[in-house]
Amino acid sequence: MSTGGRKFRAGSGEGAGRAARIQDVARLADVSTATVSRVLASPNVVSEDTRARVLEAIAKTGYVPNPAARSLRSQKTYMVLVVLPNLANTFFSKILSGIEETLFEAGYGMIIGDLDGSPEKEAHFAAFTSAGRVDGAILLNGHLFGQSRDAQGEPAINIPLVALCEAIPGANIPQIEVDNRAASRRMTQYLVSRGHRLIAYLTGPADNVLEKERIRGYRDGLRAEGLAFDPELVIEGDYTIKSGIDAGRDLLGRSRRPTAVFCTSDEMAIGLMRTLHSAGVRVPQDISVAGFDDIEFAAVAEPALTTIHQPRRELGQAAATALVDLLQGRSTPERIRLKTELVVRDSVAEPVGT
Repeated sequence: MSTGGRKFRAGSGEGAGRAARIQDVARLADVSTATVSRVLASPNVVSEDTRARVLEAIAKTGYVPNPAARSLRSQKTYMVLVVLPNLANTFFSKILSGIEETLFEAGYGMIIGDLDGSPEKEAHFAAFTSAGRVDGAILLNGHLFGQSRDAQGEPAINIPLVALCEAIPGANIPQIEVDNRAASRRMTQYLVSRGHRLIAYLTGPADNVLEKERIRGYRDGLRAEGLAFDPELVIEGDYTIKSGIDAGRDLLGRSRRPTAVFCTSDEMAIGLMRTLHSAGVRVPQDISVAGFDDIEFAAVAEPALTTIHQPRRELGQAAATALVDLLQGRSTPERIRLKTELVVRDSVAEPVGT
């Protein structure tokens, strides 16, 4: 690898007693300072060989970019806000990994905005964004800042935005998601194919875009298999383990129990199975349980959970790629839908007597 025969020694000769500068990196890598800047800001537009030379020179010189100076020159922060409804939900872990990996490769950093159901926090992050503290935002909260979930219209904040997982109806921004309705229908039909006719449905929050699509899929699946929708088999939940525990207690108190329960999140399914197990009700021998998401704990639950796999890391990568494209002046599709998979494990079996 050629570096033009030049070497930089921190602490001796030229540059002794001072921090490495971008000029030192450029000299050692035998490139211009503009090329060094491009490698730091948009590495994907620089050839692999040049990028490798620059990164090696940065490592050798110990050069640390000055984000404040870089921001002043470009009027950019090179930071992206990722808005989450609840950081404690394990569903978001791989999504965040996919976002961070993609942003890092493109020269951007990430700030996580955990709303945790707080209007005050949302107002804070909206003001933070309006003040120009970030260049763009990825929204996983299902609505634009300052609007309800059902509101429609253009964003009030004038920076590039991308909606991830929860589509935002009427918002003219890229939307990255899976087909929740089709996935829910597929799981419902799978349960019917195993012989189940009384299939309970454990919901997410009623105003959630995902829930609206998933319950439609549940009803689609019943209809396709010639089964009537029974509202008595619908149990309210909110995607948390606690709501799964509460649903289990509800089922234990019923004289007429379903033979299967379709939970629209794995956390609820795990909470439900825990409650049933504590009461001596066996899964899947007495009641089958299915989930949605395929979080890390689904495969190690007891029994291992049959669920819908969402490509969470890929969803994060797709959202970050779409936002970087917008930030760098490239076009991006208005809607991207990734495929889900039905993952069959041990928590579903044929009902006794079939």
